Amino acid sequence: MLGLIGKKVGMTQVFDANGRLTPVTVIKIEDNVVIANRTEEKNGYSAAVLGTGAMKKSTITKPYAGQFKDIEVKKTVMEFRDFDNEVAVGDVLGVDLFKDVTFVDVTGTSKGKGYQGGMKRYGFGGGRATHGSKFHRDLGGTAMSSTPSHTFKGHRMAGHMGNEKTTVQNLRVVAVDSEMQVLMVKGAIPGPAQSTVVVKKAVKK
Repeated sequence: MLGLIGKKVGMTQVFDANGRLTPVTVIKIEDNVVIANRTEEKNGYSAAVLGTGAMKKSTITKPYAGQFKDIEVKKTVMEFRDFDNEVAVGDVLGVDLFKDVTFVDVTGTSKGKGYQGGMKRYGFGGGRATHGSKFHRDLGGTAMSSTPSHTFKGHRMAGHMGNEKTTVQNLRVVAVDSEMQVLMVKGAIPGPAQSTVVVKKAVKK
């Protein structure tokens, strides 16, 4: 499974050869360095461990630095199972990895919205706003009094919204810029600008 760690730059729009406008998200792929290889014989599974982003020396602990043998310590480290390409420790991977890829899946952490009510969180319609209903943005009934006499777990109610690991699948790759190390995908991806995202070759396409 091909994959790289990147940063969401933001959204823009591009025109194709036919003059059609396409909204795209720009993802900056900084150098992904191969830190280690997991093997079937030693670890019981196959994977490539990639790292990216510089760290302040003052924040590096000895246990954390121990996994970087003769390699500069990286801020973000991630495992990619069954990596398609053969890579060696110390190899530097860039956006060129996606040159022949048409669709990708992007995983990130969605924007946090804090504590929200049912209407914002789940799109509930709310009650009527007239005739003194006193039921405007309320949740409504959550359970019956006699049976079952309690609210079931998982019921859609007010609560923490956003700030969750989210994956958007089957985003079409619009452009790959090797010079700027930038990947452009059609549509939106999770998270705010400058947040860390994981780009993988699409599973379903």
